[in-house]
Amino acid sequence: MLNFEKLFAKPHTPEQISALWNVYHAARSGGTGRGYLSATIPLDKYEKMASFAKSYNKFILPLAREDAQVPGSDKPEGLVKTPTEFFYMQWDFHDSPPDPRPTSDPFAIAQSSAGPKTSTILFTPLIEYQTHNSFATPHLVITHYTDLATTHGVVLLRGEITPLNGQGGVKGTHYHLSQHHAQALALGVQHFYLWPGENMEREELVKTFHERPQDFKWEDILRLSPTTI
Repeated sequence: MLNFEKLFAKPHTPEQISALWNVYHAARSGGTGRGYLSATIPLDKYEKMASFAKSYNKFILPLAREDAQVPGSDKPEGLVKTPTEFFYMQWDFHDSPPDPRPTSDPFAIAQSSAGPKTSTILFTPLIEYQTHNSFATPHLVITHYTDLATTHGVVLLRGEITPLNGQGGVKGTHYHLSQHHAQALALGVQHFYLWPGENMEREELVKTFHERPQDFKWEDILRLSPTTI
């Protein structure tokens, strides 16, 4: 994590914090940044996503990839140009972090901040989740750190891609997902949980997934997903 003591020693803008956060992750994995995603999210956007996710914490996202685990070949012709694998995703919420501002009292007990809860999102291939359920291996874990939400108005996002050999950061490590595919899943979350303007179709699709599963059609996900996924 960032050195909060140094961060609070002098004023930092959200843009500066974002730059520091990205540099920190770029230095991981031997300076390659492989296996990690990083970004900052404005507090208002995070709160909008989190509010919706607390009621609808599960969904599936499509990911176009040549090595997709796709059972059968029943996709309507012309709908999918490359093999598409569906990923099951699930939000979980945790306690708000302690107030990150330094104190001069070395015996002071850290108090929880008044900021929003920290959250995680786990992603695993749908076919793997259907087979192993809660024992399925997450291929990507996104964590939203809210330590700086009330002081600087930003939420820190970190994505950790699961290494195939269990040794992340080691030179030559192979991961369950490429950086590009992990980034696409992260953008997919925002696409369905932070819908733009008055376009409520994506919001309704997530609700249908939870409330009326008999009416849910995976073709609608492909139709409403961004081309980058």
